[in-house]
Amino acid sequence: MQSPTKSCVIDLIPTFLLKELVDPLLPYVTAMINTSLHEGYLPTEQKHAVVTPLLKKPGLDADELRNYGPVSNLTFVSKLVERVVASHLVGYLNMHGLMPQLQSAYRHHHSTETALLKVLSDIYAAVYSQQVVLLGLLDLSATFDCVDHEILLRRLRVRYGICGTAYDWIASFLHRRSQQVLYRGRLSAEWQLLLGVPQGSVLGLYCSCYIRLNSSTSSQNVVSQVTRTLTTRRYTSAHQPLTTSTPWTDLQPV
Repeated sequence: MQSPTKSCVIDLIPTFLLKELVDPLLPYVTAMINTSLHEGYLPTEQKHAVVTPLLKKPGLDADELRNYGPVSNLTFVSKLVERVVASHLVGYLNMHGLMPQLQSAYRHHHSTETALLKVLSDIYAAVYSQQVVLLGLLDLSATFDCVDHEILLRRLRVRYGICGTAYDWIASFLHRRSQQVLYRGRLSAEWQLLLGVPQGSVLGLYCSCYIRLNSSTSSQNVVSQVTRTLTTRRYTSAHQPLTTSTPWTDLQPV
C-alpha cells in the first residue's frame, strides 16, 4: 500500500497499524474492494467525512472565515477504493480520447507546471508573431461544493458513456454522503450533503467532468463509436500486478 500514512478520526484502525499488518489483512481488504466494485455500491460508513478548516495561505487572518478552505478527511479504506476507481476512470477516458487535451489535473506527468508552460509557450509564440495577447483567468469559487449530483451523473452517462455497474457505483459514491466539522478538537453535529464532492477525495476528477466545456470534437461522437466493454482490475495482492478480469461497465452507443 503506497498511500500516505495518515489517519482520520473516524478510522477504526490507525493507518500505520493497518499498513504494518498489510499481509494478513490484505485478503479482507481485497474482498471489500472487489465486492464494492462488483455490486456497484459504496457502504455508508465510507461516505462520511470529517472536514477540517485550514488557512488557504500562511499569514492570513485566522479570524476571517473566508480565509479558510475545507479539507475532507476520509477513512483510509474508502481512499483505497477511490484510488482503484480513479485508475479505471482515467484509463478509460484516456483510452477513448475523452480527457480534455489541455487538462493537467488528475493526469500522470502533468501538473500546474505543465499548464503554466503551455500558457507561456502560447504567449511567446503570439508575441513573436506580433499578435496581441489577452489572458482571461477564471477562478471558480467553491467548485467542489457546488457540484450537482444529478447533472454530474447525467454528464457521465450521456457525454462519457458510463453506465451499468460503474454508473451505479458512482451514484452510490455521490448520494447520501455526510460530514462533520472538526475545529479546535471538537466535532460538530453530523449532516447530510445534497451537493458537492469531497475536497480531498481521490475522485476530485469528477469536478473536471462536471465543468468541462464543449470542445470542437464532440465526445458524444467518440463514445458512440465505442463498442467494447470496459473491465475493472481485480486486486489479487499488493505485490502483484492488477489483472483485467471482471466486467465493470458496458459502453452503450449514444
